[in-house]
Amino acid sequence: MLRQCLQISLIVFINFGPAFVQRLSDERERWLLWFPVFLGVGIAVYFLLPQEPPAWLGGVLLVLSLGGAWLGRHAALGAFLGGSLVAAATGFTAIQAQSFLEEAPVLAHASGPVRVEGRLTQSVNRPGGGHILLEDVAVVRGTVVLRKPLPEGIARFSLIRLRVDTPPTFLIGERIALEAVLQPPFQPLAPGSFDFSRHAWFLGLGAVGSARGAVARVEEPVDEEGVHPLFALNRLRQKVTERILKVLPGEEGPVATALITGEMAAITPRLMEGYRDSGLAHLLSISGLHMSQVAALVFLLVRGGLALIPAIVLRYPIKKWAAGIALGATFLYLLLAGSPVPAQRSFIMTGCVLLAVLLDRVAITPRMVAWAGILVLLLAPEELIGPSFQMSFAAVAALVAAYEALRDRPASARKKASHWVPRGMLYIGGLLFGTLVAGTASAVYGIYHFNRFAVWSMVANLIAVPLTGVAVMPFALAALVLMPFGLESWALVPMGWGIWAVNQIALSVASWPGATFMFPAMPPWGLGVFTLGWAWLLIWRRSWRLWGLVPMALGLGSMALTPAPDLLVDHQGRSFAIRGNDGTLILNRGSALLQDAWRRRMGRSASAPWPGQDEGRLLCVPGLCRYQTEAGQIALVLTQQGVREEICLAKVVVSAVKIDFCPKETLVLDQTVLRQKGPHAVWLSDQGGHVESVADWQGQRPWSWWGSKEETAASSAERESGEGSHTGKGLRGEGG
Repeated sequence: MLRQCLQISLIVFINFGPAFVQRLSDERERWLLWFPVFLGVGIAVYFLLPQEPPAWLGGVLLVLSLGGAWLGRHAALGAFLGGSLVAAATGFTAIQAQSFLEEAPVLAHASGPVRVEGRLTQSVNRPGGGHILLEDVAVVRGTVVLRKPLPEGIARFSLIRLRVDTPPTFLIGERIALEAVLQPPFQPLAPGSFDFSRHAWFLGLGAVGSARGAVARVEEPVDEEGVHPLFALNRLRQKVTERILKVLPGEEGPVATALITGEMAAITPRLMEGYRDSGLAHLLSISGLHMSQVAALVFLLVRGGLALIPAIVLRYPIKKWAAGIALGATFLYLLLAGSPVPAQRSFIMTGCVLLAVLLDRVAITPRMVAWAGILVLLLAPEELIGPSFQMSFAAVAALVAAYEALRDRPASARKKASHWVPRGMLYIGGLLFGTLVAGTASAVYGIYHFNRFAVWSMVANLIAVPLTGVAVMPFALAALVLMPFGLESWALVPMGWGIWAVNQIALSVASWPGATFMFPAMPPWGLGVFTLGWAWLLIWRRSWRLWGLVPMALGLGSMALTPAPDLLVDHQGRSFAIRGNDGTLILNRGSALLQDAWRRRMGRSASAPWPGQDEGRLLCVPGLCRYQTEAGQIALVLTQQGVREEICLAKVVVSAVKIDFCPKETLVLDQTVLRQKGPHAVWLSDQGGHVESVADWQGQRPWSWWGSKEETAASSAERESGEGSHTGKGLRGEGG
């Protein structure tokens, strides 16, 4: 078989190799654009490994790739492949180093009530409660167990996040003390679902939990001049958020804070769902739209103001002055927003445009996108696997590629459109085209992460985006200018009117029939294949770029090639999700967070109550339920009362208690297996079944803990305390 494959590969290379090399050589000026792509390939390889690689591997791969690139530098194919290997090795080394540098003390298992002291770095109020983030945390009373004991003998954490009923009113940077119940970072609820433990690892977050009782100040407040710059910035964000919410207390206030300080936690679930289902969720994340609007407003105001002074406009380059001031304003906006990844990418690209004005260069080019990607991936390589990075770069890269392909046509159209009516139609057409390009490019990544597609997104964006640019963002900029004088209400009130209109658009469009379409989970390999094809289509200029459509189609088809599981079970064996023969999802119990994660994993927007529509197939007696599928029977043992010998006749036995008497041919997922490997997904067939656990999916990585002694203890403590679902529910929404 191997010999035949080699023969076929040799024949293909002999027939098509020379033409491929010639085309590769003809587009040498586009090679740089592949560097961030292969940089991402190296990062993705690190995350896909089943276990943590040796610490020396990244450096060795980088040295070997540099040597290979040097040897192949004289041939076009050798130079391209060598550069690609260097980029991939650089990405692998960067993420491996980042994982090592971010390593922090992590809680081994759930604790009882303990007293902790830490410095307040974040305080967020949200509907139904809030959370606080503490830095340099010490456990001063009580006992906790870390995965790796610290030499000084006292348990300390870099960061912990606590759910609180009412966030404290202390200033950011003050050291506080409180009682809390701590747990390790929340683990995935199913194989392939959001991994908060991995997200927490790269944040340096060692524990999460719930605060108990009052919060006390340990140290006296620090003067503004003596506070750390990072705390001073967070304190400023805190004050700005409070003043916005004081003027706009309704649903408009939280949206205003999202647009100005990047804080979205106070947005109600109803409104957030409306923004997602209408395709307007990108308006709440500070990204290219907001950065470009702020830069454009500052640029136009400064240049227009200076143009009114003849002594200045006739002697000095006011266009460059305006670009420099706009660059400074966008940088301040980036800091105030908390520097999220979309804002970082947007600032880099907006900065490139403004620098191009300063240097009299062409502003919008694919190289600008490439350099932005390189900088973000080198500074924060872990962001590659997040939805913010993937969706924002997909949209921007597609827009720039479309602009490059159609660069001369809009300019000629503007020259012909002398009247305001054709100019307005040209603007609407450009907005529609931009929405179509950006929405299409980012849709696949949204489906991968959120399993949903907003059907009426183009209509909502056509109305809401211009409204945001005219009636929201100018007043946001004015509010920041007026805030030092205590006059922010002059701008925030009319800004609230614009936000109210955008909110109504989001809620109205989300209520239309068929507003969202749910998709089953896409496998990681499908997204990777689609991305490589998408990059091939966008980067190359000649007709061979169309070859990229083949892997793109294969990537999209991976959803059909990967069926949804027939059964999902939690790590306690008490919550089940069964996919009925008619495709209906039947859930027996579980928190709202668990049910939402499982619905999205199955590609379903709703689920039937237990026993659901298949009452003839699902039969329950005290402590035991049986579900009959076309491939065999599933026995679900809930309590010791349901343990019977006949359950071993089922193809799959899932049990919340220990089962040790069934034969080997029966697939048994009992209390012991579930505690060791976490939640499971099961696929049934006539030939047998396939099982995947969270432990198998995560692998032996620094952030995974299923199968360890600490996990077993944590499962027991969580079951007894009942805190697991509550804590996870409070934190999951931020990472997802």
